[in-house]
Amino acid sequence: MFDNEIIKGRGAQLNTHNRFFELEHETRDDFLEYCEKEGEHADKDKTLYLKVFPKTIVNKVTSPDVGMAFSMNPYQGCEHGCIYCYARNSHEFWGYSAGLDFERRILVKKDAPKLLETLLKKKSWKAHVIVMSGNTDCYQPAERRFEITRQCLKVFLKYRHPVSIITKNALILRDLDLLKALAKDNLISVNMSITSLSEETRRILEPRTATSKKRLETVKLLSENGVPVNVMLAPIIPSINSHEILPLAKTVSEHGALSIAHTIVRLNGAIGEVFSDWIKKTMPDRAEKVLHQIESCHGGTLNDSRYGKRMGGEGKIAEQIHSLVKLARLKYFKGKKMPRLETSLHETYKDGQLKLF
Repeated sequence: MFDNEIIKGRGAQLNTHNRFFELEHETRDDFLEYCEKEGEHADKDKTLYLKVFPKTIVNKVTSPDVGMAFSMNPYQGCEHGCIYCYARNSHEFWGYSAGLDFERRILVKKDAPKLLETLLKKKSWKAHVIVMSGNTDCYQPAERRFEITRQCLKVFLKYRHPVSIITKNALILRDLDLLKALAKDNLISVNMSITSLSEETRRILEPRTATSKKRLETVKLLSENGVPVNVMLAPIIPSINSHEILPLAKTVSEHGALSIAHTIVRLNGAIGEVFSDWIKKTMPDRAEKVLHQIESCHGGTLNDSRYGKRMGGEGKIAEQIHSLVKLARLKYFKGKKMPRLETSLHETYKDGQLKLF
């Protein structure tokens, strides 16, 4: 199944050309040459953590079919290495490749907690659910070292502000104390991404993520502690994990999940090249079949940017996937529902604080 040229422990197997930054390779060569002069030998597979200093941390989401109004990302790039990740393209805006650079060059926003607190203190800010990890996972391996997500959760708790988290890492359990405190006032929801029950599939799709078993345990522990969990069966990839929809739904429901959501894989921008290269190396026997089936869900192309169509796809295969998800909800989630998070407590908090002055 695998050839000898595969870079183990990584998703992407190449660096794609960055369409925004013509001097990309030249600049990187200069940096590595400087490291050599200073006596540091570059490890080609080593992850580099680079501090960046944005002026704001919460972003308004304008895409009409994303399902969130505001998001924040403590990290840019993600060491998880999920081969299908839509966030890969955003790494190009920082001057890096959507391929291996996305997994090896992690931009760290250490001022995120301060920036978040500045926003939540503003008189003009009206509470909306802010989603952590709208782009990259806030509990990726870097979080174990920097603890930026944990500091942000403390800010949300202090200001009694609603927050939702998207992750596929069991590291979230480290912050169970804060999650439980937020859950008491209905200020938190967790979206756990689980794409497969097969460890072999998980390992090649998402090489540096928590195991499927560990994620299921995380769903169970969060649910038992009053933290509402939605499981993202996303993305569904034809002929890779599409046959797992019903067993996945049954299993996550048994572990306490209140709902499921799904998308059909789409390979926009540089992701098409990264994914195509990867699947031809890791699954050569079915590469063309999978790519053609993905194309059939998106009007004959891997690159689909049509609002309303890009997430769910169209055509017979997409319809079959939607039907299975609908059946799974009817069969395994009857009477279950994710709660609507509380937004009024933040206004009460601000009013109380203003009376002190």
